[in-house]
Amino acid sequence: MSHSRSLRRYLPLLIVLLFALYASAQWDEQVLHSFQGGTNDGFVPAGGVVFDKQGNLYGATTGGGPSTCVPFASECGTVFQLSPPAQKGGRWTETLIYQFQGKGSNDGSVPNGGLIIDAAGNLYGVTAYGGTGYCLLLGSNAGCGTVYKISPPQQQDGAWTETILYSFATAKEGYLAIGNLVFDGAGNLYGATWFGGSKGTTCDSLYGGQCGVVFELSPPKTKGGKWTQHVLHNFGGGTDGANPNGGFVFDSKGAVYGTTQFGGAFGNGTVFELEPANRRGTAWKETILHAFDPGPTDGGNPMAGVVGDAKGRLYGTTYGGGPEQGGIVFRFSPPSDRSKRWTEAILHGFDGNYWDEDGWGPECSLTFDSKGRLYGTTSNTAVDGIEGGVFRLTPQGSKWGFESLYRFRGEPDGGQPQAGVILDKSGNVYGTTSQGGTGTGCSYCGTVFEVSLP
Repeated sequence: MSHSRSLRRYLPLLIVLLFALYASAQWDEQVLHSFQGGTNDGFVPAGGVVFDKQGNLYGATTGGGPSTCVPFASECGTVFQLSPPAQKGGRWTETLIYQFQGKGSNDGSVPNGGLIIDAAGNLYGVTAYGGTGYCLLLGSNAGCGTVYKISPPQQQDGAWTETILYSFATAKEGYLAIGNLVFDGAGNLYGATWFGGSKGTTCDSLYGGQCGVVFELSPPKTKGGKWTQHVLHNFGGGTDGANPNGGFVFDSKGAVYGTTQFGGAFGNGTVFELEPANRRGTAWKETILHAFDPGPTDGGNPMAGVVGDAKGRLYGTTYGGGPEQGGIVFRFSPPSDRSKRWTEAILHGFDGNYWDEDGWGPECSLTFDSKGRLYGTTSNTAVDGIEGGVFRLTPQGSKWGFESLYRFRGEPDGGQPQAGVILDKSGNVYGTTSQGGTGTGCSYCGTVFEVSLP
């Protein structure tokens, strides 16, 4: 075969590759903040970030703040605000708007999920430990975790106010809250605990073995009253799910959809549905929509919740499994009638050989933009100097096109993003990394980043 014929044969492939490289190269990244750790800053973001109406970013960190948290002998965690610069190209300004005090002050400790924000600018999240409850860890009462609210100041330059909406009293109510909360239309909050509940005995002996719960918090009927907790489902492990992730979505009938990292028929996690009970105060009906069986045709171990579209389809990621065993982006479509099962489609499989620069092992939830494209992060690569990245999936008929928008390089850049991302009105992408940055007070401090078109 002549050189010219060979070139013509591979020219379409070369054009596609060059286009992909160009599309990836045109995105820029800026580290908006590198966490420093210690008592004056947080470290290791607990989830992603959210915007308020003024364009400020908010998030939580698992560490930083007062060193009063038993049995950890380390910082209790923080909630931070990042304010945009007055002029383009300036620096974002970080303010710690709350520092958790820990079990000794009946406060929460170690935030364990991202924040959500309501129309009044109040922030809501969960802590893994602390509160007024009694749960043992390493022989000490670490508390069972909390659900908290951070309210903006009533006057300029005033202090933000924290309110503990609920302290899990015992492990039976749930232990080690995790992931993002979600509101329903009536103002009730829904979330998950990684352990605790009344079912399962083999999930983790350190935390009592129980496999976690989905809970609902109902606001008080009168101002100043107490929020009421109700356990919707106790996971049992085995063929049931185990260790729910939070980040739920609702359908039009009020059913809740989410994932568990473990459990199911193959032990590698599930997608589940909880239908509302006929009588308040009773358990909701659970249906396992899918048990992951990691292999070339399925994923395994989802580490975040799901997002939904207008057609009731569910989208998410798994850390492992897939055609190349590096995790997948999945979609589940509801049955056409109740006699059929939900249908799974793998929208993208990450390279399980770990030598692909685009990364593997997504731990994130997904985010839609206005054009129906999906955004997320990968937490790992084994390519030297690359530590995860930001990706976008674009629907192209029956298939989805994959783009790597940015690849993290580690210190002084960010590294190993674990949470999902958000977008501003211009399509710029914001999120956090669990490692990297320029911090000096911790080994792996983390960052807040922006990825944008120039």
